[in-house]
Amino acid sequence: MSETVDSRNPQTFYHQTLSLLTPYFRRYRLRIAAGFVALLAVDSFQLWTPRFIKKAVDALEKGTATESLLLYCAGCILLLALGIALCRFLWRYLIIGFSRLLERDLRDRLMSHLLTLDKGFYQHHTTGELMALTSNDLAAVQLATGMGLVACVDALVMTVAALAFMAYINPLLTLIAVTPMPVLAFSTRFLSARLHKRFKKVQEQFSKLTETARSTLSSMHLVKAYTQEDRQVEKFDRIGEEYIRNNLKVAVVQGLLFPFSGLIANSCLLLVLFFGGRLTIEQTITVGDFVAFVSYLFMLTWPMMAIGWVTNLFQRGATSLGRIQAILEAEPLLQDTISSSRELAGHGTVVSLQNLFFTYPGQTEPALHDVSITIKPGLTGVVGKTGSGKTTLCSILTRLYPVADAVYLLGGTDVNSLSLADVRSSIAYVPQESSLFSETIAFNIALGREDATMAEIEAVARAAFIHDEIMDLEQGYQTRIGEKGVRLSGGQRQRVALARALLLDRPLIIIDDGLSAVDMETEYAIIRSIAPYIKDRSCLFVSHRVAPLIQAREILVMDQGRIVARGDHETLLSNSPFYATIYKHQTLVQQREG
Repeated sequence: MSETVDSRNPQTFYHQTLSLLTPYFRRYRLRIAAGFVALLAVDSFQLWTPRFIKKAVDALEKGTATESLLLYCAGCILLLALGIALCRFLWRYLIIGFSRLLERDLRDRLMSHLLTLDKGFYQHHTTGELMALTSNDLAAVQLATGMGLVACVDALVMTVAALAFMAYINPLLTLIAVTPMPVLAFSTRFLSARLHKRFKKVQEQFSKLTETARSTLSSMHLVKAYTQEDRQVEKFDRIGEEYIRNNLKVAVVQGLLFPFSGLIANSCLLLVLFFGGRLTIEQTITVGDFVAFVSYLFMLTWPMMAIGWVTNLFQRGATSLGRIQAILEAEPLLQDTISSSRELAGHGTVVSLQNLFFTYPGQTEPALHDVSITIKPGLTGVVGKTGSGKTTLCSILTRLYPVADAVYLLGGTDVNSLSLADVRSSIAYVPQESSLFSETIAFNIALGREDATMAEIEAVARAAFIHDEIMDLEQGYQTRIGEKGVRLSGGQRQRVALARALLLDRPLIIIDDGLSAVDMETEYAIIRSIAPYIKDRSCLFVSHRVAPLIQAREILVMDQGRIVARGDHETLLSNSPFYATIYKHQTLVQQREG
């Protein structure tokens, strides 16, 4: 993960992470302000309660208490209790509600940003890690900006106010009562630094745990096919044990913070009982003063004990916020600098690459060398050995990587003068590894066209030779196909993806070995079947089999990132020994299998 957020310098780290939250505090400032007004009202009502207790106790001690006076004090305390209950509800609704709104907005921002990032980012970040960020880490941020913020402000206000009321009763006793507090401040600072480091490891281990669970569940058929159940359980258990060990290290720090805070609070109480009791005996302060002083000390006890809890929440929230910010600061390799939308040509669009050189980020050897092609309406085939650059070529055409100016032209327009959305909305792409959602077949086919009718969906399914197999399922097109289309075979998934691309009716169709899981006869039949759909559209068809492409307008032969031959089938048989060898070998294999 990116180390943009400097966690080694605590001051810089908190400044960078808190700046991420500033826009949300501004957006909900009125809600937050109202919530803190209610919180301050609660604290004010609590602080006044001991004053009425003092008045009643002093009256009882002096023998001047009357029924009306006691009823008056009791009524005031009851009214204060009602005010506390009402205002406590208000601050919970307003401030805790703010933390939930912030969590929602931050999750939306994170998801929107993830959708802008390209393949390079996802090659370095696992799905489990990103899932942990959108769940566990965001929950930690929510707690810190909700209860953590409330507890911090409440503790600060109560500490200052309680000390002020205590000092009003007796300044010397107040000074004695707070003597142990510097020890608490020092120990909290010392332990909180270790809490941050240990919690960061916990979150990273949780990401690994989530990714292991996700990858195991999504590949369950392979786990069972290779009888790897015991090994996966052992791996999951090993990661889980490490997660527990890291959590126990966090618990050690937390286990020191909370009891130590309580010890300091009880030490303060012990000092007050001893010295305050002597002052009461000596009649330096009244019994009512002593009772009120102890009441204020109890109010001060909560902030002292809350220090450990608040520190824990803030450290967890800051750590998680730093992990989220690192993702938000990640930038896509391909920057979309064009925001305006332009009207692109429809059917009949010609796509061309001119003298394209391309090297993957971090690599030194080019993946494509001086590639120049023109994809006209109709079928253009691409063949070549594994690693010859076919998929890289498709990635360039689908605008997953940047290209130099005037190299990639779409309908005669340089793609660098078009927005990414404009270019990609002109392309229907069928990858070899088809991505399907755990939804119905109809939903997956109509993914890019939610307004498509069932007649249109069935028409493209027939063209992709998948309609009859869909109808054999128990619910036809309304059959749910499970995670990643697990209920379908590889060939069925590819044909559903092909039907989806045909339904989009876009000027350029790219099929990157998208029928590799079907047999040669079916692939050939599908190419003939989709001919009416690609008649007026440019179609680049990548295949490791030559025979189905013999009717292509032009076939490109790739080897080591170069186009080593081009032409129609007959031309290549005569002029390209490499192509002729592949064709003859595949034809011979087909005859033997037939």
